[in-house]
Amino acid sequence: MAIFGGKKPQDEAHALYVAIVGQARQPVLFEDFGVPDSVDGRFDMISLHIFLVLRRLKADVDKTADLAQCLFDTMFADMDRSLREMGAGDLGVGRRVKAMATAFYGRLSAYEKAMQSNDRTVLRDAVVRNIFRDDAKKIGESEMIADYVLWLAPSLEALPIDDLLMGKIDFPPPEASKIIGGGR
Repeated sequence: MAIFGGKKPQDEAHALYVAIVGQARQPVLFEDFGVPDSVDGRFDMISLHIFLVLRRLKADVDKTADLAQCLFDTMFADMDRSLREMGAGDLGVGRRVKAMATAFYGRLSAYEKAMQSNDRTVLRDAVVRNIFRDDAKKIGESEMIADYVLWLAPSLEALPIDDLLMGKIDFPPPEASKIIGGGR
């Protein structure tokens, strides 16, 4: 918490979350990369982008732990709100948010394993499993998304930590990944 009226980490987390959702909702991800434009598809894209930002924050965990936790909390508060807006009853919301959190942690683990091994095939397989629900016909789309992730990760890793701590993040347009380094 900041002293004398400074911004709270929640403000920066909210700003980052808004930028992440904006990136995760880019039409090219759904139209060209084949992500289903559904509640699940949108959740998967938000989760993937949150993963990449959390991965960057983890590199400076001493400075960013509070922000990372606030970002996670912001995401799931938004999921709760969205479920309620879609008409989920109070009793069902908690159960569904818990299931989403479990799914999110599974995705984080799968994506982190792929990124640590720097293995495009492992990442592609995680994308097929999580975003396309093991649809073997979606290998090409999964490769495009894996290339996008491998293209985007270094850009995020290069972001100044002070910018992130202030809630600032600029994503390159996903279309560029098909031109520069992606779209094999």
